Amino acid sequence: MTSTGDDDIRVAVSTVIFSLRARPDGDVLMIPLVRRTREPFADRWALPGGWLGGAEGLEDAARRTLGETTGLQASWLEQLYAFGDVDRSPTRVVSVVYWALLRSDLVERQRAAADAPENVTWFDVDDLPALAFDHNRIVDYAVWRLRNKVGYSRIAAGLLPDEFTLAELRQVYETVLGRRLDPSNFRRLLEGSEALLPTDGFRTGPHRPARLFRYNADVEMADRGPLSA
Repeated sequence: MTSTGDDDIRVAVSTVIFSLRARPDGDVLMIPLVRRTREPFADRWALPGGWLGGAEGLEDAARRTLGETTGLQASWLEQLYAFGDVDRSPTRVVSVVYWALLRSDLVERQRAAADAPENVTWFDVDDLPALAFDHNRIVDYAVWRLRNKVGYSRIAAGLLPDEFTLAELRQVYETVLGRRLDPSNFRRLLEGSEALLPTDGFRTGPHRPARLFRYNADVEMADRGPLSA
């Protein structure tokens, strides 16, 4: 816990971590929430987080508190916003919020390896309960940012394995955006893109083999993506 001045303003760090989780009807954009064990808002769900240590940076605190509360480490992490409304907590707390992405194939592996806490549950971002503090507002803002940013950057890389098919990439975009995309138009937008590199591998299955692609490591994640104009 840190404080400044006579008003004892405390600084917390929280993280909204997105991943695609499989359901019988398809992948869903979800976030992990932690059930609070103490007041205020005891037994309510909340974003993973904790107090900023006096000798650590903000991003270090975000990674630490995320690992301590969920057993997860993000594939990609970025500062989202600072939330400091006077009435957002019974005591004066400013929360510096990060948003993060994690590949679905790493979620259970990380949690098992870390012997993660049991009071963590994944929720559909479009079907959240009433959360503690102003965390519903924070999640809404993070979802808005993600759905806007996915259209002009290669941020989807944070939700994908190292190699993927174009159909799998399109499915990530569709899940994040919450709408269907025309396969032919999507493929056409990708033609000639420097962000994607074809590999020599193929995904085999009941249909014709599909070529595997990977993201070009020389292209920054914030650079223009396949849905940019």
